[in-house]
Amino acid sequence: MTNTYRSFDYERYQKGYSYDDPHREVEPLEQEIAVVDEALAALREAGILPDIEYGRERMLAMRMAVRQRFEIPWTAITPRMQRLIYAVNAIKRPQVMVAVGVFCGNTFISNGGAAIGPGACYAAKRLVGIELREAEADRARRNVATMDEAGIAEIVATDGVAFLRQFKEPVDLLYLDPDGTDENGEGLYLPMLKACYGRMKPGSLVLAHNSVNWAGPLDGFLKFVRDPKHMAAAVNIEFDNEGLQVAVR
Repeated sequence: MTNTYRSFDYERYQKGYSYDDPHREVEPLEQEIAVVDEALAALREAGILPDIEYGRERMLAMRMAVRQRFEIPWTAITPRMQRLIYAVNAIKRPQVMVAVGVFCGNTFISNGGAAIGPGACYAAKRLVGIELREAEADRARRNVATMDEAGIAEIVATDGVAFLRQFKEPVDLLYLDPDGTDENGEGLYLPMLKACYGRMKPGSLVLAHNSVNWAGPLDGFLKFVRDPKHMAAAVNIEFDNEGLQVAVR
């Protein structure tokens, strides 16, 4: 049985969100915080997170900086998802974070914003964003550079599977949001996870966006991370139309 957190309004919430206007207020801030707190509590209860405290003011500082500095043509990252991804990183404080499929950099900073920029609450060793399309990787570099005074963020225009296979460092948090399929016609998430799975220590996290709307194509990946033989615990977060699968090694 899949361990799932589902908000009371997960089907209705997305109707108020615009992919082309990511800064639009979808709901009162207090409700957004409450829903994300419930999701974090579900992750804590599953043993994925040690607590649920992440620094709400720092998160809002990151959000404001993104609003003012980033060029975002569109994004599927809702305000709830932005807050949740930031919070998970702020709580776990991964030394090495790799995000695949960062597009214009918004998904990257939702993760890495806990370590760089106005939302920083800890110092990371290495933050890597991977984007296959060179033009979007360039845009992501420009966007992230406005937040990265320490110069520790890397945006790489390359294939995610190939990069992860040759990446030598242990990965503390792997964020997956790539487009496309592998040679078997399935999603790229599982090949990417397997490419670095052996270098993920106990306690390492995997965050996979689109676990709701892409559940069919991601079936193999979802079965893998929900199998206790592979991951110690997994929770599917359903509070918007996209969803986030969170699993711990």
